[in-house]
Amino acid sequence: MRVVDIIQKKRDGGELSGEEIAFLIQGYSRGEIPDYQVSAWAMAVYFQGMNARETGDLTLEMAKSGDQVDLSPIAGIKVDKHSTGGVGDKTTVVLAPLVAAAGVPVAKMSGRGLGHTGGTIDKLESISGFSVEMDRERFFAQVGEIGAAVIGQSGNITPADKKLYALRDVTGTVQSIPLIASSVMSKKIAAGADAIVLDVKTGSGAFMKTLDDSIKLAQAMVDIGSHLGRNTVAVISDMDQPLGYGIGNALEIKEGIDTLKGQGPKDLEEVCLILGSHMLVLGGKARDEAEARSILKTHIEDGTALEKLKQMVGAQGGDVSQIESPDTLPTAERLIEVKAEAAGYVEGIQAEEIGIAAMLLGAGRETKESVIDLAVGIHLSKKVGDAVAAGETLAVLHVNHASEGKVQEARNKVLEAYRISAQPVAPLPLVYAIVTKEGVTRF
Repeated sequence: MRVVDIIQKKRDGGELSGEEIAFLIQGYSRGEIPDYQVSAWAMAVYFQGMNARETGDLTLEMAKSGDQVDLSPIAGIKVDKHSTGGVGDKTTVVLAPLVAAAGVPVAKMSGRGLGHTGGTIDKLESISGFSVEMDRERFFAQVGEIGAAVIGQSGNITPADKKLYALRDVTGTVQSIPLIASSVMSKKIAAGADAIVLDVKTGSGAFMKTLDDSIKLAQAMVDIGSHLGRNTVAVISDMDQPLGYGIGNALEIKEGIDTLKGQGPKDLEEVCLILGSHMLVLGGKARDEAEARSILKTHIEDGTALEKLKQMVGAQGGDVSQIESPDTLPTAERLIEVKAEAAGYVEGIQAEEIGIAAMLLGAGRETKESVIDLAVGIHLSKKVGDAVAAGETLAVLHVNHASEGKVQEARNKVLEAYRISAQPVAPLPLVYAIVTKEGVTRF
């Protein structure tokens, strides 16, 4: 078998066999196939695409390239949740304890963030002492005893994907739905989930800016899950403005705690109830989304979801008193209000610009070497549809001394992100579609 034949076959629109895909990925992982040939193949895929079977085979080969976690020692159906990323997206902080309280085990491996704010792991490290490092035996034991654990990804999960992604990043082939879908799903398959709920963001702050592209990506990932025997559901949710009000690591932990108390932002609570309902149905704990939603709301109202967060935090070395008193979490030295320059109604908030502003203050990483400031970030005062008077606060910057030099730039970005209309504006939908193996349901 020759790599050049595989490249030419895909270049001309042919369908690659499982053996050809395995030969390519295994050879590339071992360093036997050079970057320039895999770059040519990736460009061929970019233009010609891949069908569901090819994409599934590619996903499986990347998952097999490194460590694979076998979750079978943990009783029950293990349901994983993955978000394609957004601004203010702290759903895992809420969902891990909430879904675990309902009896579905959550054995989650998460990553650190590169961009607007930290990833789930960075956010959880806002809690003093919280450790994301543990061996497999302790990980399994914690999920078995408590029902939930969130740890850092193994360094050897899907090494082929890491290598291929780095190559795509410098060859203009990142925006390929089969390559994106297989990248995401290979990590989920390697992490050992029995079923997967995907939160596919759409809009200005999302990787996929249009609804049609978001649905195509969701369909590709659901097809992969079905092909590999994992029941998979995708929720297409809004990212045309940040989720919730807080953007920044400790700010997002505080908002997650509020949501588990039933006192959080309504958009965050609703997205978590929708995602969590699908997790409960896939986990066999509810017959349908309506029953699942009722179960989840009960666990918020009776305090068991918050108690589950305390148990998880305590088991991972975190200071549980900070869950009981969120004001003791890292807090910025100074608050700076960003005020509206005109009256009207908030027509739009460019989520990506808000995210960049938060990163400028130190809430995210500009490079892999950047050090995150867990206390800083942005708290929005107004969301789409809200009325605003001239001089009224749109957002509050949470600033520490180290980021003082970036304050004006961050303030300007926040002002530019807000679009004010003279006419009343309807709030944005939270969810646009649900994608299952049966098809797409649009709302």
